[in-house]
Amino acid sequence: MKKNISEDEKNSLLATLQQRFEQNHHRHQDISWTVIENRLKSNPTKLVSLYHMEITGGEPDVIGFDQDKNTFLFCDCSTETPKNRRSICYDHKALESRKKHPPANSAENLATEIGIEILTEEQYRYLQSLENFDIKTSSWLKTPTSIRELGGAIFGDYRFGRVFVYHNGADSYYSARGFRGILRI
Repeated sequence: MKKNISEDEKNSLLATLQQRFEQNHHRHQDISWTVIENRLKSNPTKLVSLYHMEITGGEPDVIGFDQDKNTFLFCDCSTETPKNRRSICYDHKALESRKKHPPANSAENLATEIGIEILTEEQYRYLQSLENFDIKTSSWLKTPTSIRELGGAIFGDYRFGRVFVYHNGADSYYSARGFRGILRI
C-alpha cells in the first residue's frame, strides 16, 4: 500500500468524496462538507487510508460523528462488499492455518494495511439502517474473542428484507465475501 498520494490523486479523491457526500445527505444529516474537507486536509495519513478504501472499491462516505471522540466516521458505502477486498479469510491466524488453497490475504491484515477497522456488528447494523447493503455479497465483521478462540468468525449480509449475522470458520473464504471498514477522522 502506498504511504503517500500525489497532489493530483489527493485532489481527485477530494472531488470524488465531495460528490458522494453531496449525493447522499441521508447518511450524514447536519454535517457540512466544508468541515469534513478541512479535517481531511489536516490529516494526510487518513486521506491516504481513504484513497485505499476508494481504490479497493469501498466508495467511502461519512456516516456520522462521534461526539465522545470528536471524530467523523467514514465507512465503505459500496452497495456490495468492496470488490477488491473479496475472497479473503478473516485473520492472519486463519490464513496461516490454511494449508491447501490459501486465499491471498485476510480481512484483518488488509484492514491494517489500509489503516481502517473492520466494522463491528453494531456498526454494520447501523450502516444497514441508512440503506440496504450486501444484497448479493457478505462482509466479515469484527469477531468477538470468544467466537474467534473456537475457530469461528462472523459476517453479515442483507436478505429477505432484514440484516443477518452468521458464523463460519475463520479460514473460509468466498468470492462474494469481503469486508467493510470504518475510519475515524
